[in-house]
Amino acid sequence: MGEVVKFLRFRELAARGIPFSRQHIHRLIAAGKFPKPVKIGAATNGFVESEIDAWCAEKIAARDSATA
Repeated sequence: MGEVVKFLRFRELAARGIPFSRQHIHRLIAAGKFPKPVKIGAATNGFVESEIDAWCAEKIAARDSATA
């Protein structure tokens, strides 16, 4: 059996500590600075949880390397 993939809806990003507006997230996606969402329904997009976790970890690592 393969790995289980969990999708996060936009409103769940804030619960993960990502308080950006939809507009700002779309700007980050367009600039290649935020994970792209996946089409999971006719009018529904979701973000892959593991990609969001990795993005957060990269931000923490960048902060830590800048202060070192």
